[in-house]
Amino acid sequence: MEPTLSPNEVRVLACLIEKSLSTPEYYPLTLNALTAACNQKSNRDPMMQLSDQDIVRALDSLRDRRLAWAVTLAGSRTPKYRHHMEDVYPLTLPQLAILCELMLRGSQTVGELRTHAGRLCNLADIGEVADILQQLMTWPGMSLATVATRRLGQREDRYTHLLGGVISVEAESVLTTVEPARLKVMDENERIGMLEMRVAALEDELACLKAQFSDFAGQFK
Repeated sequence: MEPTLSPNEVRVLACLIEKSLSTPEYYPLTLNALTAACNQKSNRDPMMQLSDQDIVRALDSLRDRRLAWAVTLAGSRTPKYRHHMEDVYPLTLPQLAILCELMLRGSQTVGELRTHAGRLCNLADIGEVADILQQLMTWPGMSLATVATRRLGQREDRYTHLLGGVISVEAESVLTTVEPARLKVMDENERIGMLEMRVAALEDELACLKAQFSDFAGQFK
C-alpha cells in the first residue's frame, strides 16, 4: 500500500492502535470514544479538533485500505471500530508501539520514543528502540519511518513515520525544551483525556442498556 494517509486518517488509525494497547478493556471503540481519543489534549502533536463526520470519513477511507473495520459485538447495538494494521503490515508489538507513537506525537528522539512507547509495551533500553527504528526504516517494499530533518538547535536525530508521506520541518510542531509547569499540565491533560474516553464509553453502555430495557418493557404492554 502507498503511504499516503491524510492527517485525519493517521490520527484515527493511531488512536485505534493506541487504545487497543493501552486500554484494551475499552476496545474496540465506539465513534463517541474514538472522537474523544482523537481530540485528546495529551499525547498528541499536533492537537486536533475533529468532528464525528471527519472521523467517519477517515474510517471509510481506512476501511477501503483494509486498515480499520466496524464491528458489532454481542449485546451492543452501537457499532465499534478496530484497526487491522496487522493485515497490511505484520508488525511485532514493539514495532507497532513505536510506529503508533510517531503517528501520535510527530518526530521524536530515540530516548523520547522509549519513554512514550513504554506505556504501550515493554522496551528494554534505547538500543532496542534504535534497532526497531532501523527495522521500520528498512521495511520490505517501503520505509515506514525515516530520520527527520534536524532543526536549528537540535543535537539528536529525530525520527518520523512515513505513512502520510514525507513531513516537512515547517509542518511539524516540536518542543525543544519542556518546562516543569508544562510537564505538570501535560500529565493533568493525560488524566483528563483518559476520563473523557471512559465517560464516552459509559455513555454508550448506558444508551445500550436503556434500549434493552425499553425492549424488555415493551413485552408487557
